[in-house]
Amino acid sequence: MPTIRVLIVDDHEMVAEGLRDALARHEDIQVVGGAGSARRAVELAAELRPDVVLMDYRLPDGDGASTAKRIRAGAGRPAVVMVTASDHDSVVAAAVQAGCSGYVTKDRAVGEVVVAVRAAARGELTFPVEVLTRLVPRAGDQEASTEALSPRERQVLRLVAEGRSTDDIATDLVLSPHTVRNHVQRTLRKLGAHSKLEAVNTAVQHGIIDYPG
Repeated sequence: MPTIRVLIVDDHEMVAEGLRDALARHEDIQVVGGAGSARRAVELAAELRPDVVLMDYRLPDGDGASTAKRIRAGAGRPAVVMVTASDHDSVVAAAVQAGCSGYVTKDRAVGEVVVAVRAAARGELTFPVEVLTRLVPRAGDQEASTEALSPRERQVLRLVAEGRSTDDIATDLVLSPHTVRNHVQRTLRKLGAHSKLEAVNTAVQHGIIDYPG
């Protein structure tokens, strides 16, 4: 199994050290660096090319969502998992819109952070369904402005909503991973979304799919 390279971004040294120590216990995870500011996080992400960035939402020189967007737009496009003390809907919504792969509050067990890191490295989403459903207006509350999805695109998007990876979806639907990625990219374009999670939320908003479970 390939080693997952992780960059930790948190301005609280004790929190950062706690995360580093917890992740170091797992042979498949390597912490390659740490940053205490948004500026330094963007620099190190470009320099170190991590697979996953663990990002605090509140940083001295910016917020985690805008920093995540800058990191995702740079070289390597690492997955970003938000780790923060707040579970306020506005913070979760900002993480979704920034294209983050997951969201874990600091009061959760360290094991959940490890699960989120591994899932993000596989291209999966790890936002709690109960939190996401609070963010999504009932279908029909907003005027639809989305291009129709094909049956196959809906099928792929439903599996994305379940947190399935590209390879898993390809196996289930007997498609190549390249074809699955093409379906996802077309879906994002049609829904005007910047990330898979934003596409899922938009699709739920307009009654195109339902959240699993």
